[in-house]
Amino acid sequence: MSPSSVAAGQIDMPGIRVVSDSACDLPEELVSRLGVTIVPLTIRFGSDEYTDLGPKDFWATCRQSAALPETAAPSPGSFAESYRSLASEGADGVLCLTLSSKLSATIQSAQAAARDVEATIPVQVVDTVNISLGQGLLVLAAARLAEEGKGLDEVADAVKGLAPRVKVLGALDTLENLKKGGRIGGAQALLGSMLSIKPVIQIVDGVVEQESRQRARSRSLRYLADRVKQAASSSDIHELGVMHGDAADVDAFIEMLTPFVPRDRMIVSWVGPVIGAHAGPGVIGVAWIGP
Repeated sequence: MSPSSVAAGQIDMPGIRVVSDSACDLPEELVSRLGVTIVPLTIRFGSDEYTDLGPKDFWATCRQSAALPETAAPSPGSFAESYRSLASEGADGVLCLTLSSKLSATIQSAQAAARDVEATIPVQVVDTVNISLGQGLLVLAAARLAEEGKGLDEVADAVKGLAPRVKVLGALDTLENLKKGGRIGGAQALLGSMLSIKPVIQIVDGVVEQESRQRARSRSLRYLADRVKQAASSSDIHELGVMHGDAADVDAFIEMLTPFVPRDRMIVSWVGPVIGAHAGPGVIGVAWIGP
């Protein structure tokens, strides 16, 4: 898949445009509506390599493949192609928001590309120190500010201010992917009892950390719901991200959340290949921007 910005009618658009990578797990409809450009990471199953594998196809491939998936950062050329394309459409500047630099080399490619095109268009690259819809909520915030006509520095500074306030928690159904992918970070202590727990992890300062040990899937999901309830009772959750990796119980989980956050204020999305490769099947997560 070549870097794709969306929708029809988005040419000769002045102002700031937003670029991100495919770890942000945003629904295509939102990406399209706000004119965000997504640069895909590469997914590998053994010797098979993809850059155009959608979430449903990814999880179907996971079920059929004996090999666990692996990921690789986009090339600097992929980002440079996006930046130049937006410049040709009339953009005044580009803000590129990447997944955590502590989990991927993606930001290095984005920064190298920014230097390569500096004579063509100004580009700022910001580390979201996050993943999945935690990253995605920051991308949405940036795109909305850009839509309001804010300048590049103003949008970048706003995102940098929001990033430390993002909360992301996930209930894993397996630790096998996380362990093999080497992204387990502070959740290493969970490995001793992999078979007897359904762990809850969180993203802290851009890395995966242990949040809770639960003895059953139902308890891990109730734990997530209780954390959302706690956050909603102490401050307003303007938007709640709910993401899942082909989880059959995601609808039941959403019902658990609706007493605390109305359904029309939820963004529900599949966990895509980048995060799914490490989180594993059945993962369910929540993300919001706190006070």
